[in-house]
Amino acid sequence: MKKISALLLLTILITGISCSVEDQGYGAEDLDCWRDAYCVQERVDISREQEGIIRAKVDKRWQEYRTVDLPEKFIQWSVAKRLGTMERFRKHQPPELSGPHNAMVASYGAMRKDSQFKINNAVKGMGFLPKRGKIKAIIKMLEDTGDNPFPVKLDTLTALYEKAADIYDMSKQVSLELYATPEFTTQTFLNQMLNPVAALVFLDIPSYKIKAIVHLIHPDDPNLSDYERDIVRYINLIHSYFHGEFSKNFIAAVYHVVEVYDNSPQKEARGRRIAP
Repeated sequence: MKKISALLLLTILITGISCSVEDQGYGAEDLDCWRDAYCVQERVDISREQEGIIRAKVDKRWQEYRTVDLPEKFIQWSVAKRLGTMERFRKHQPPELSGPHNAMVASYGAMRKDSQFKINNAVKGMGFLPKRGKIKAIIKMLEDTGDNPFPVKLDTLTALYEKAADIYDMSKQVSLELYATPEFTTQTFLNQMLNPVAALVFLDIPSYKIKAIVHLIHPDDPNLSDYERDIVRYINLIHSYFHGEFSKNFIAAVYHVVEVYDNSPQKEARGRRIAP
């Protein structure tokens, strides 16, 4: 009997170590995803990312996902709307809330203790990520021009978007987790740490939906690769380049595109998958 009790206790201790609350249904207070002041996402494997393959633990099991490039119609829509936003700012007009910047991000994973639900939706600022071979040069260019007047910065951003196909990695969209800390975790952060899958919907006509695997990268993680450090640096830099300087670097979120849908109301669309 003592041997059985000891074995049961050992099992409980081992299963309680991982960053998981799937069985208990608890939330942020019960997670062990933080190492002092930085978080570690252990459920995404990007070791084969350059082959177009991402491994992730989704719905309690490791699965393999093949990434795809965003279709040309999505890219044309996104770039045109972003260029239009630059023009609105030049004319001192407020930006449109619809379009490619503001994605409604749906996620699911675990309940926080202030909710009865594991599902969540939040609006996130979204953008492109430079290609691996170009990201260092883009970072330097943004650093060198960071003190320019805002109208000149708009010209710099416009030049980037005009060469989008050459500059950006079209298998990814990127964002920041602005609010998650060891003291408080947002529902999006909690869900993506536990179940790193998300659906992004862009409110506009045409409208698109992306289903993706989410890779969260904390800027203070000492084990980041050189490329991961570039990703964190770039996303924080492009964010402050437009919105102004911030006192800290935020967690980067890389959405690896797996499926794309046309959510437009036309009969030939209405949620039909267009990639792959």
